[in-house]
Amino acid sequence: MPLAARIMDYFYLRIRDEPGKAYELLAQLAREEINLVAFSAVPYGDHGVELTLFPDHPEAFLHLARKSNWPLTPAQHACMVQGDDRLGALAEIQKELINAGVSIYASTGLTDGCGGYAYIIYFKEGDHLAAARAVEALKCLR
Repeated sequence: MPLAARIMDYFYLRIRDEPGKAYELLAQLAREEINLVAFSAVPYGDHGVELTLFPDHPEAFLHLARKSNWPLTPAQHACMVQGDDRLGALAEIQKELINAGVSIYASTGLTDGCGGYAYIIYFKEGDHLAAARAVEALKCLR
């Protein structure tokens, strides 16, 4: 698989930690044919869950969020990189971003078990223009 890198919008949504709440939201997205490229859920406070949602098409997602009265954060930006899994791939990506002046805030990487990986890199909002330039440099990596 050739290396693919792009800047993506993502949104945080905090919901009450109740059985089935995250499922209901994910099922509603599926019914509305809104695809998520990435998703995570982590505990927030005593009785909450913070969802991080990476919609493939942010405009459709935002339309549904407004219609459903979801209290979303404004769009944030992250870099998503996908490619062939190999030793040192994540280190090379980090080096390119650092060389471009991007301050990496957090990251999550995983392999698909079939030779590919995905890597999400979160950065400070002020760095999104430098990150966009760095994404072009990432496309030159093997």
